[in-house]
Amino acid sequence: MIEFLYTIYPWIKALHIMAVIAWMAGLFYLPRLYVYHAERATVGSELDQTFQIMEEKLLRVIMNPSMIVAWVAGLIMLGLGVFDWGAAWSWIKIASVLAMTWAHMWMAARRKEFAAGTNTRTGRQYRIFNEVPTVLMFLIVIAVIVRPF
Repeated sequence: MIEFLYTIYPWIKALHIMAVIAWMAGLFYLPRLYVYHAERATVGSELDQTFQIMEEKLLRVIMNPSMIVAWVAGLIMLGLGVFDWGAAWSWIKIASVLAMTWAHMWMAARRKEFAAGTNTRTGRQYRIFNEVPTVLMFLIVIAVIVRPF
């Protein structure tokens, strides 16, 4: 089985990159939806319902599956030994991916608040949070590609 995984390693890596791109697209877009939802929709309105549908579909159809695929492909690559556990870049990537996963879960919890009509955050707060995935993406890409540490 391990030999087979080494044979298809380029495919696993490609799948990982594609899943990360889809996941990041959602992580960039969902907080932006929350900004407009918080600023423009009143609880129970047609616009509120429209935003709820958009947010749920984005999470369940794009973000959750792509996060799972990114994690699974990443763990397979870890298992194949492509990580340098002695280098700081590896630990920075792992910490950043864990933070990215936390951000995903935080956004999912906010969707439930919007669905329940209990959101208390402002559009400004969601605008600020929108920068978190961007900062994490910079950390991950620089750690993995440039490997300055």
